[in-house]
Amino acid sequence: MLIPRQKTPDLSVDTLDQGRFELSSENSDRGTVICFYRGLHCPICATYLKELEKLAEEFAKRGVSTIAISSDTEERARAMQDKISAEKLRIGYGLDLSKAKEWGLYISTSRGKTSIGIEEPALFSEPGLFMVTPEQTLYYGSVQTMPFVRPHFSELIGALDFAIANNYPARGEYTGDV
Repeated sequence: MLIPRQKTPDLSVDTLDQGRFELSSENSDRGTVICFYRGLHCPICATYLKELEKLAEEFAKRGVSTIAISSDTEERARAMQDKISAEKLRIGYGLDLSKAKEWGLYISTSRGKTSIGIEEPALFSEPGLFMVTPEQTLYYGSVQTMPFVRPHFSELIGALDFAIANNYPARGEYTGDV
């Protein structure tokens, strides 16, 4: 389990148009929003990523970079980029599933074709949304076992505004006995 205020695992993936993403080399003022998505086969992911694409500039105005990452191949990631008309959102691909597990993501097995007629990969990760500070510590994290009921990016922006204005720390950091 990742712990707020503690260093996150390293993360390095290829992106479609911006070279290699290296979390340890990110240089945004306030951090990075990392959206792990299931893949091209997931229609909910497409809708979700369209929202992140629309708000990528709002995050950037606050000093936060964004990236969406899946274990899809480059070809499938490119198809998702085209599907959501991504121009501002970085799309990472080829996430190793052992790395997905390090981030606490759940792994699912294929059930064949989805409702939109696209074959699921044999194995893929379920969604996760994280905000990582410039020091590569966890500020916010949400992982899911299903594609449904995801955090809203507009609410994350509102929370970010509050956190900036009030110097609000990451919460959930206690690891002692209870």
